[in-house]
Amino acid sequence: MENDAKNFLRQHYKIKDEILNLADEIESDLKNKFGQFDQIEAVAEFNQYKILEAMRECRLSEAHFAGTTGYGYNDAGRDAIEKIYARVFRAEDVLVRAQMVSGTHALATALFGVLRAGEVLLAPAGAPYDTLKSVIGINPAKGSLIERGVSYKQVDLLKNGDFDFDGIKTALADKKIKLATIQRSKGYETRRSFTVAEIKKLISFIRYINPSVICMVDNCYGEFVEQTEPSEAGADLCVGSLIKNPGGGLAPCGGYIAGRADLVEAAAIQLTAPGLGKEVGPSLNANPKILQGLFLAPQAVASALKAAAFAAKICERLGFETSRQTARADIVTRVVLKTPERALAFCKGIQSASPVDSFATPLPADMPGYDAKIIMAAGAFISGSSIELSADAPMREPYAVYLQGGLNYHHA
Repeated sequence: MENDAKNFLRQHYKIKDEILNLADEIESDLKNKFGQFDQIEAVAEFNQYKILEAMRECRLSEAHFAGTTGYGYNDAGRDAIEKIYARVFRAEDVLVRAQMVSGTHALATALFGVLRAGEVLLAPAGAPYDTLKSVIGINPAKGSLIERGVSYKQVDLLKNGDFDFDGIKTALADKKIKLATIQRSKGYETRRSFTVAEIKKLISFIRYINPSVICMVDNCYGEFVEQTEPSEAGADLCVGSLIKNPGGGLAPCGGYIAGRADLVEAAAIQLTAPGLGKEVGPSLNANPKILQGLFLAPQAVASALKAAAFAAKICERLGFETSRQTARADIVTRVVLKTPERALAFCKGIQSASPVDSFATPLPADMPGYDAKIIMAAGAFISGSSIELSADAPMREPYAVYLQGGLNYHHA
């Protein structure tokens, strides 16, 4: 860190010299000793070329920036976005819609589109994210899959965090299992996040035991962290949110479902109506931001990964346990703080250094889909955007905060 920047932080943010010096030391190690920043940039460069080539192949033009209203018939921009996503994710087809309000909504759309009463949903890698528990019916909720006659089975991970292949094999003896859902990011769990290679190994095993099982990956927080996506590793469906990695901090809302054409069609029918499917859905004025956000996504993700690496190292040096992994699988860093007061202080610090609502004080509150009060710090340009620097924590033991995002590394 240059002296001018140090002086500015010292004067305006009241950061102590010992912290600034520690930050310099850690940043130097990440750049020079471990070469971690170079590795992150290499992945970003590859993904940037991949996205650029997809836009060139699809002959993206200014005409595609125009939006539609009403039914959204013949929306050329929306169709171009979906063709570009299909090439980027190496998928047969993709549904990319502003009408999907979150990653949970996109996952629910896929699940309800594919599963029918009497069939079984399998979670072969432990419990899904908190909000998906209500969708499934693990936490009782009106309209859940279980309420509609879909059964649920779960195979927990082994104590070392690896997949329980024996347990999965036993579970797959049930021929009513239609779909296996695999969550790439750790969510609010203590486990590690899964790399694409690990997900490929799990999918290959499931296919070996029962080739007819559909494999769906919750890809939230994982896009462009590696050179490949789960859809390139055998996933039949790959699902995520546009206000996370692939939106690049510009997409105002939306989600995507990538994969097998018949399954994407089933999800589209669930989102709209039978007989309508992908043919409707106005893009309004979102097309330019979704497209430019995707173009900027590799660098936004690279900044978030650098921020994650930096945060993990500095928190460890200060005596806190973190989820730092040798091979990064997502942009999330888990910091175990052990007391509610520390969790509150951490989130307050993130909020106070945000460009938006820096004056606000985050407080724990009940939120839809969660079984504990949640504190969220997110002074973001897009509400709820977790590719922007943000932190959240369930107010329960062990009082771990989940830090993610950072549109540019200097801010983080």
